[in-house]
Amino acid sequence: MSGARGAPKPRGLRRVERWFVGLAMGVVAFVLEKVVLRSVRKEGKPVPSSGPTGTKVTSRGNAVDLDRRP
Repeated sequence: MSGARGAPKPRGLRRVERWFVGLAMGVVAFVLEKVVLRSVRKEGKPVPSSGPTGTKVTSRGNAVDLDRRP
């Protein structure tokens, strides 16, 4: 909820303050995204793909068997 039903719109200094907070949060989000993307690119190790790996699930009634593949 963004406030009371009959609350007046913010004026003057409060409006400027909200604008600056929004701008600062946008800058912080942009910088964090750049840092994360750079670290992902820097890591850049290829994932070994020796075929699909996972777990085979077989169920009969309420009994479940898990066969783990190497």
